Amino acid sequence: MKVIIVGGVAGGASCAARLRRLDEKAEIVMLERGPYVSYANCGLPYHVGGTIENESSLLVATEQMFKSVFAIDCRTNCEVTGISAEKKTVEIKNHITGEVTTENYDKLVLSPGAAPIRPPLPGIDLPGIFSVRTVPDARHIREWLDRENDHSVANAFTGIDTVSKPKHAVVVGGGFIGLEMVENLVHRGMEVTLIEKLNQVMPPLDPEMALIVKHYMERKGVRVELNDGVAGFSQTPNGSLEVGTEKGKAYPADIVILAIGVKPEIALAKMAGLDLGERGGICVDAHMVTSDPDILAVGDAIEVMDFVTGQYTLIPLAGPANRQGRIAADVIAGRDSRYRGTQGTSICQLFEGTIAQTGATEKVLVRLGMNDFEKIYIYPNSHAGYYPGAKMLVVKVLFRKTDGMLLGAQIMGEEGVPKRIDSFAMAIQMGCTIYDLEEAELCYAPPYGSAKDPVNFAGMVAADILRGDMPIAHWNTLGDGFLLDVRNPTELAASSVPGALNIPLPELRARLGELPRDREILLICRSAQRAYFATRILLQNGFKARNISGGMMSRSHTMAE
Repeated sequence: MKVIIVGGVAGGASCAARLRRLDEKAEIVMLERGPYVSYANCGLPYHVGGTIENESSLLVATEQMFKSVFAIDCRTNCEVTGISAEKKTVEIKNHITGEVTTENYDKLVLSPGAAPIRPPLPGIDLPGIFSVRTVPDARHIREWLDRENDHSVANAFTGIDTVSKPKHAVVVGGGFIGLEMVENLVHRGMEVTLIEKLNQVMPPLDPEMALIVKHYMERKGVRVELNDGVAGFSQTPNGSLEVGTEKGKAYPADIVILAIGVKPEIALAKMAGLDLGERGGICVDAHMVTSDPDILAVGDAIEVMDFVTGQYTLIPLAGPANRQGRIAADVIAGRDSRYRGTQGTSICQLFEGTIAQTGATEKVLVRLGMNDFEKIYIYPNSHAGYYPGAKMLVVKVLFRKTDGMLLGAQIMGEEGVPKRIDSFAMAIQMGCTIYDLEEAELCYAPPYGSAKDPVNFAGMVAADILRGDMPIAHWNTLGDGFLLDVRNPTELAASSVPGALNIPLPELRARLGELPRDREILLICRSAQRAYFATRILLQNGFKARNISGGMMSRSHTMAE
């Protein structure tokens, strides 16, 4: 059996290595159009910033390794320029020699990935404007940033002799790559402006959680411009750039990073006559098989089923791509392997902070009309509060109202985020409910967590809601309820809610007579814990009461700016 794998990064490389382990006799050819295979493109922003200093550290495996260890015919700088599904052949162009050859296959695996979006804007091909996808991309960005009054280098880049060291950077696009590039450019001492056409950074997050990210970036000195797209680029007489926006603004830049997003590479799929999905990706079944039974596809180019919603979508992540590559190899080798779907578990470092998400977001659930859900906001410590260095986590959890099924989670903080998002991710993968979170036995020692871990805490709060122990409300849907603030008077000096009556929690039982029995009472405190205590008091004394989820902490980011 002869298997040709197109694409030597992530899914393609995983497929090739797995297939060899399963089938020693198969003839395996892996083709990569670039100069490297199996490189860590997720590490490119950190190579630009200098955290990963040596370019060689990004190379997980080499062409020679695939040949010597796995006996795989691995060819770099070789691009597939044609596919005949009928003849079961591919046309290959060697970019070094210019030679064009044709190879037959029994099974073909497509792993072309996704390409950075580069819209045809005026001036987009000017020197100093970069995308971030490959090792050479990162190398060129570093070379551009490292120039300082080097006239030969300046001329090579711009044709202008008066180039000084770059000081101003504009990053276009506020997704993962955009934010990672922002951080690393700031680490290099640059003044950075982020331009995002949407009304939020980090599109995978819900808007109110993304607002926290925006404010955090601004505190780090980053200029964040939302609701404004780039209209074009121009070059100034001294060789620098100017970025013009759709709203008529202009931003100076010595370097521009395009991180607008990616689109699946589907040219080869079209050549092969494969079915494409509504999102523009290659259609595959659970076995990674396309509409042609002898062609499989994996990675960023395919449409995957969302594990939570059951909808097909595009989720370009390295972890799923690697798993898909292994499944494709299993299937070629005759095993009944199936892909469960993707839940979009992701994480991003941003200065000292971490942003992470798994499962469905509220905006996706609403868009799909899946309204059987509730949400909570909690603000626990990353570890035991009595142990030095505890940091607050911001946690949003979504769950089904009818059965408590966990649907999604989003977390931000400066410590302990990965541990918690992985717990939520595994819980979603295993079909757990918020009641399972209550009972989860998680490790505890003061430096690492609390006896009631934030994951347990989320389950307990959510379970209280579904059991009726703590009816909740949200700031954007308060209606005409009676507002009762149970914080101490000194706290109101920092922030207060107009029209709210203040009765400190310790005084509440003695002052129940001041409260109306013909209106619903909405409870307020700093983070909703004391308001929960107050809710229990009122409910057991015959009042109608609901706790505002997250209290004043959630008000700071869930209310429109």
